[in-house]
Amino acid sequence: MSATAQAVREPEPIEFGHGKIEFEAFLEPTCPYSKRAFAKLEPLVAAVGDDQLTVKVRLLSQPWHLFSGVVTRCILAASATAAGKRAGIAAMSAVYDHREEFVCEDHCMGPNMEMSPAQVVARIAELSGIDLAEPFKFKTVDRALRWHAKYCRQNGVHTSPSFAVNGLTNDAMSSGQTIEEWRELIGLGT
Repeated sequence: MSATAQAVREPEPIEFGHGKIEFEAFLEPTCPYSKRAFAKLEPLVAAVGDDQLTVKVRLLSQPWHLFSGVVTRCILAASATAAGKRAGIAAMSAVYDHREEFVCEDHCMGPNMEMSPAQVVARIAELSGIDLAEPFKFKTVDRALRWHAKYCRQNGVHTSPSFAVNGLTNDAMSSGQTIEEWRELIGLGT
């Protein structure tokens, strides 16, 4: 199906597992610490069992990362394609794997300052193998982007990565901790 013929879809939430305990990871898609946390999410679910834990990725766009809004929208656009959350994960992974292409030196200078939003979208599409041209324009993607921003603010989350367990933010958690440490803090120790 070509991009112009794609049906408008709701972005599928990026989630892993289906357990009673809910673990939310608030991640900014160009942040190096969020990258480190993102890499641990699927292994965490594998370690505790997908019937024990539900991990939900919340996208936290931060304005000092100049392309943050465009990159976040690309991830949501990818998850609005027929491939759903797997496409969202692929787009997010592509950005994390090539972070230096989507950040500016000291957040305000360097060669990436010459990139336009359209070039950012095209580069993420190229790296992920997902056609983002039409899904990027979906109203459902716009609504999802606004929902993520509002949800983060309502939960008092302003920095990335941040974490919540069963709706309560947990400031003791960090991306530098091991999966075993996370398990303890979540209440699913070995």
